[in-house]
Order: sequence, then structure tokens, then C-alpha cells
Amino acid sequence: MESKLSHLDKQDNPTMVDVSAKQLTHRTATAQSIVVLPGEVLQHLTDGELQTKKGSVFQTAIIAGIMAAKKTGDLIPLCHPLGMDNCQVYIKLNENSEVVIECTASITAKTGIEMEALVGASVAALTVYDMCKAMSHDIVIKETKLISKTGGKRDFKRS
Repeated sequence: MESKLSHLDKQDNPTMVDVSAKQLTHRTATAQSIVVLPGEVLQHLTDGELQTKKGSVFQTAIIAGIMAAKKTGDLIPLCHPLGMDNCQVYIKLNENSEVVIECTASITAKTGIEMEALVGASVAALTVYDMCKAMSHDIVIKETKLISKTGGKRDFKRS
């Protein structure tokens, strides 16, 4: 019985997906991570930004997220190395005072860009944790999820 998992060959060995026969299409993906900061960290919030001895938390997390998205092929086994056309990371506080990180990546390629968006959002969240942990270790990275993707076989939008 042939495996339905794309990263296994007919002998169930790990393999990179062969995309050589696919057509180039424009693809985008947006992923989100949510970080819950305790009050002792949030009290340092000024004009929508956290300043620490290490510098501006959200600005540093944005740069880290973009850098990580660019390195996804080096971090995730069997993931195709991609030269992204664009990557944007946005950080805001929601109505529950949670840090919402969104990473949107785009490319014209033969394979999707979801992993780059997910890695970008994840590393931005980890950077927020790293820069704020001196104030409190009671920081929770609540979730990371794909919000939407376009291009390829099918589009996806989380409702």
C-alpha cells in the first residue's frame, strides 16, 4: 500500500518531495503565534513597545522572525530551501493584552511557503520570550497556527 504522506517514498523512507514537474505559481502564507505576558512584563509597555536592556523587544522579534523564515530550509528536514519574494512580520497587542505575531511570506515557486511563515512567527515569539525572561519566566507561547495560504493545489483560510 502506497503511503499518503508526502515525505515518505514507496518503501516508507524519508524523502524530499520532488517538485520538478510542478508549475510555478504565486504562493502566500500567513501564520500566527500568540504570546501571553504576565503583568510584571506588560507594565513595561510604552507606546505599544517593550523596552529592555537588550533593546526594543518587538522590533528585534520582527527582524528575528524574518531572518528565521529565510533559514527554514536549513531548520526543517526535507523542507525545500526557498528564496522568498517577501516576508513581513507584524506584532500587536490584542484585547486580552496578548502579543499577536503574524508572519506573511510570499514566493513564486513550485512549492508552498507555509513552513517559512510558521517558522517566522515561531521564532519571533521565541525572541519575545528571550528578551522578556529577565522580567519573568511566567511567559506562555500559547499557540502557533497557519492562518491562510494561497497557491498550489488548494487555498486555505482558517475561519
